[in-house]
Amino acid sequence: MTKEKSSKNTSGVLRNPAKGKEFDAWDPKVLRRIDELVALADVPGAVQDNRDLVREIIVTALKTHHSQIDRGDVKILSRSLREMRYGFRVFKEYRHLRKVTMFGSARTPEGHAEYQQARQFARRMSKNGYMVITGGGPGIMEAGNEGAGPGKSFGINIRLPFEQGANKYIATQPDLYIDCRFFFTRKLFFLKETSAAVFFPGGFGTLDEAMEVLTLVQTGKSDPMPIVFISPSGSRYWSDLKHYMEKHLLKTGKILPADLSLFYVTNSVSAAAAEILRFYKNYHSKRYVGDDLVIRLQRPLPPAGLKKITERFADICQKGGFHLGGALPEENEYPDLPRLVFRFKRMRFGRLRQLIDVLNTY
Repeated sequence: MTKEKSSKNTSGVLRNPAKGKEFDAWDPKVLRRIDELVALADVPGAVQDNRDLVREIIVTALKTHHSQIDRGDVKILSRSLREMRYGFRVFKEYRHLRKVTMFGSARTPEGHAEYQQARQFARRMSKNGYMVITGGGPGIMEAGNEGAGPGKSFGINIRLPFEQGANKYIATQPDLYIDCRFFFTRKLFFLKETSAAVFFPGGFGTLDEAMEVLTLVQTGKSDPMPIVFISPSGSRYWSDLKHYMEKHLLKTGKILPADLSLFYVTNSVSAAAAEILRFYKNYHSKRYVGDDLVIRLQRPLPPAGLKKITERFADICQKGGFHLGGALPEENEYPDLPRLVFRFKRMRFGRLRQLIDVLNTY
């Protein structure tokens, strides 16, 4: 069987040899029609101009049709785009608030110690101004929504043929509820919209999410954040996992010693909450500007602090050293916050976490 191949040259022409036709995505006639369509959906007084990106989305849709991708694949593209657009709209009004995503078993009963601990943790974080994100289902997810209180949590549900329906605490808040068909879109919201991730005991799904969060933070595909593993007093659920990592991952060189700094294991709700709040004591956020990593701080770093960081973290700085200052010209967010700027070796994210821990002591 000969596979149908498509190729695109630099002009944006998509060739489909099997069809013997060309579709020029950037043909002036095509672009004019697209611009007319985009104009119909224009927002008067819009604070940002996204028309160029909307145009690209439409072009991608047209290419999808022209390439004659299997209908099942097109359904995945269509559904995932709709899910993401809706989810971004839900979270849009709450971007100024910090959030904590709670993971754990859907099978944990209400009277169980793990449920009670999760409910207590969510209540503690809510009182500290955090919103809670859960999977919107039963068990630990329900405990999180219950503990956070009305209007202070999100539910991101996944459609399953068993056990997963909206719990009673999130079902009454449809504006804070997202129903996903795909795990990958659900996971996107769990991580993109949160400032911390907390894991209670669970099954395959919880362990999958835990490993994915660790991987994303370890590789820099997700921003640094506190990752907490918590279980009731006397439980070794997570401490046994840490022991496994030390024995089979660290000792065999599959992870670096600093990677163990990416997460925190505890049996205490107070300690779990303190770990998250401490992470943002002085650290605010980060972004890259060219080759430079810009760390935004709540308070300026004193000269002694800069000296300490220069001495302890030279191994993660490529060249030029660490510099203190204000917002760079390329930045348009948080202009009043002080900055720490340096060329970061983008492969030592465990050490970056250790740097943030030091920054939070000032």
